[in-house]
Amino acid sequence: MTDTPVELDSRRGMAAQKATDIRRSLAEVRSNAAALRERQLALEEQLLTTPATTWPEAAAKARYVLNLYGASLSAQDTQHRDLIAIVLDDFTRLAAND
Repeated sequence: MTDTPVELDSRRGMAAQKATDIRRSLAEVRSNAAALRERQLALEEQLLTTPATTWPEAAAKARYVLNLYGASLSAQDTQHRDLIAIVLDDFTRLAAND
């Protein structure tokens, strides 16, 4: 009996090692996705409960909502995508003039 751990991955075939790597990657992706959803919910709660006190804050909220909406559009909906891009450009241009 030794205190040295045995590297089990090296004793298995390549297919088993790849399968293990894929399972580990999927678990990490799921964990990251869950953490992202939690942060997104926290942000949305803050946006809902905290009123904007300036135009740039209101524009930041609108940017967030427009980006959410844009992400849900189909690739063929170019008119709405273009409209979102123009509005976001307007926000940027108007903020630079302040």
